[in-house]
Amino acid sequence: MKLQQLRAQFDAHQIDAMLITNPINVSYLSGFTGDDSYILVTEKEAIFFTDSRYTEQVKHETTGFRLVERQSTLLEEVVREVKEQGIHHVGFEKEYVTYATFQLFDKYIDAQIVGVSGLIEKLRLIKTPEEITIIKAACRIVDKTFEHIISYIEPGMTELQVSNEMEHHMRKLGAKSSSFDTIVASGWRSALPHGTATDKIIATGDIVTLDFGALYNGYISDTTRTIAVGEPSAQLKEIYEIVLQAQIRGVEALKPGMTGIEADAVARDYITKHGYGEAFGHSTGHGIGREVHEAPALSHRSSYTLEAGMCVTCEPGIYIPEVGGVRIEDDILITETGHEVLTHAKKDLIIL
Repeated sequence: MKLQQLRAQFDAHQIDAMLITNPINVSYLSGFTGDDSYILVTEKEAIFFTDSRYTEQVKHETTGFRLVERQSTLLEEVVREVKEQGIHHVGFEKEYVTYATFQLFDKYIDAQIVGVSGLIEKLRLIKTPEEITIIKAACRIVDKTFEHIISYIEPGMTELQVSNEMEHHMRKLGAKSSSFDTIVASGWRSALPHGTATDKIIATGDIVTLDFGALYNGYISDTTRTIAVGEPSAQLKEIYEIVLQAQIRGVEALKPGMTGIEADAVARDYITKHGYGEAFGHSTGHGIGREVHEAPALSHRSSYTLEAGMCVTCEPGIYIPEVGGVRIEDDILITETGHEVLTHAKKDLIIL
């Protein structure tokens, strides 16, 4: 089905074959979990190029591909196939190909090479039932990890200790790894939206932002919770309540037919109304799936229209330099009638 959907886009881009080199897209189309592989999709077949390290793995993980075990470079094998099949116009993923590689394509491939954008990413927008099942499992891992970590954190621990414990626990629950470098940002560092863990000591009275995700069977989850270790300041409590209400409203509004701009505005307008608009600098959300940041974006620049089968985050935040910050994030599936929240960890302020 995926290959047929890809071929259906050939005419619009005036190509008769597509060369896929981005490992994430190679894996998405084929199910292959290894490295150093290309796929060439023609109008009649799909060819999988790899080396002897992966040939048996390809046979077990993929179906519907003709396997070519390279005897030279991957490019040389592609060049040979293009020539033998009389292909005239080969599309390539222009976002993922370096200029040096483009020069090699241009020099050696005996066909017109055409840089195209988003053909496979367009397919990845709508998740299949099988993909949704995997993403839900990744979400259960982060929910259970949050339950674990709030019983683990104590004043005097470093952010890195907490981060390492979270990543270890996700692996214990079946994750291959974390989706990204786990963010544990405490005290003044919680005002850093992407403050990955450091050796800073978590002190009594600190607010702590935990932004983390699990990579499970090739798909990711991405959630954020903010907690307090000891009683936080009145200002931080106020900020927390504003972010919480903005996030709840942002999630509740999500539905098919809504644009990314409209989705972003719900939480943003609430925060702005309460006087903190300038302290919310990032987008409200983004798509998740094979990657932690993929389409559709929920931002003031996003013209994407939400459709059933898309998975997105909703993660408004407020960040006050030298004081602290709060972000709350859930993963959400857009459904035919509205949405389904996939992450369920407690969102009311937890004071440890």
